[in-house]
Amino acid sequence: MPKDATTTRRRLLRAGAHHLAADGIDAARTRDIVATAGQANDSAVTYHFGSRAGLLQAILAEGVQRMEPAREATLPTLGTDDLHGIVDAIVRPTADELRTPEGRDFLRITAQLAGRAGIRDHRPPPLLHGTALARQLELLETACRATLPEPLALERIAVAIAFLTTALADRTGRLDPATPQRTLLDHDTFTADLTAMLAAALQAPVPPNPFA
Repeated sequence: MPKDATTTRRRLLRAGAHHLAADGIDAARTRDIVATAGQANDSAVTYHFGSRAGLLQAILAEGVQRMEPAREATLPTLGTDDLHGIVDAIVRPTADELRTPEGRDFLRITAQLAGRAGIRDHRPPPLLHGTALARQLELLETACRATLPEPLALERIAVAIAFLTTALADRTGRLDPATPQRTLLDHDTFTADLTAMLAAALQAPVPPNPFA
């Protein structure tokens, strides 16, 4: 791809992430994305990404790939008998997205998509296929199913992911330089506590007769 086209694509990705995060994936206007990227007309999105949906998928794919090296590094150390370790391996790279503007936009977007992760019916989105994140989630399911019926394990994992994305999206607002708010915990403490809460929730006692 020519240098100018690569630069334009990069600007559209950044502008798209900003507006989809701030305005919402359904409410953000293509004209605003294009203007922020310094382009003259809306066809720039179609030219580089095929469609507005293609732009969203490119933003999500970029975020997933950004975390892949850290996730890959954890895989040799993870065992299905260590649920806390698996949760930590999932949470830590995700929480590290809080450290950059691009990462914070990514977290605000993923929070809007938490209900579409496909956990409950074993249908993760294509962008996760073959990723270290997908393998981490498989390990998490195996660990949960060691003590829980499959429907309960899948429901808890889906809810835990929704909780994780919501908690991180909330923290992005507190870290926004334009409207900074008080944070009670530093990054490492926040991440460790979030991991502890999620692991505890996944291991909570089974309710009596859940499928009676």
